[in-house]
Amino acid sequence: MNAAQIFATKPTKGEETRAQILAAAVQIASQLGFESLTIGTLAEKTGMSKSGLFAHFGSKLELQVAALDEAARQFTEAVFMPALKAPRGLRRLKALLENWLDWPQRQKLPGGCPIDSASREYDHRPGPMRDAIIERQRLLERECTKAVQLAIETGEFARDTDAAQVAFEFLSIVLAFFRSEIVHGHELAAKRARSAFARLVETYRA
Repeated sequence: MNAAQIFATKPTKGEETRAQILAAAVQIASQLGFESLTIGTLAEKTGMSKSGLFAHFGSKLELQVAALDEAARQFTEAVFMPALKAPRGLRRLKALLENWLDWPQRQKLPGGCPIDSASREYDHRPGPMRDAIIERQRLLERECTKAVQLAIETGEFARDTDAAQVAFEFLSIVLAFFRSEIVHGHELAAKRARSAFARLVETYRA
């Protein structure tokens, strides 16, 4: 038994219940949008009482932000963490793309990526949710820029490559994929996203 196992603590029943509630909340947000996520709709999906849910979330806004955080956690666990196992550089950037393209399917999210849909849902709606989404998008851009910078440091991208610009183009491919997936289906959209990524790599390759 290692130190991590010795000091690991099992989640409490309350923590487990909250995790199950948030998993259901992300499902609703994926399919119907975050504005459709209320104590009432969540009670209907989970079978819990509204009073029981209010014990975990005191308001609709608190529930929505918590669901956004849970979606971001699931995304990080499904997309970024596995990619870190790949060697730094282009192979890690490629793994990041592949994980990103199919993570909603692997998570069984009926309406696709909830974070992507949230960015469109609150694009022109100022308020706490929009601020929370923008903050998470900035964090995402920063992490993608770091991944590109590693490819520069490994010598796979040219030394004068603008990491932020490549990250912008990388994210553009992912966003275009989600738009195209609606029209053309997953397979064709993924094929085009991979082709666009290959061209991006060739443009900046050392």
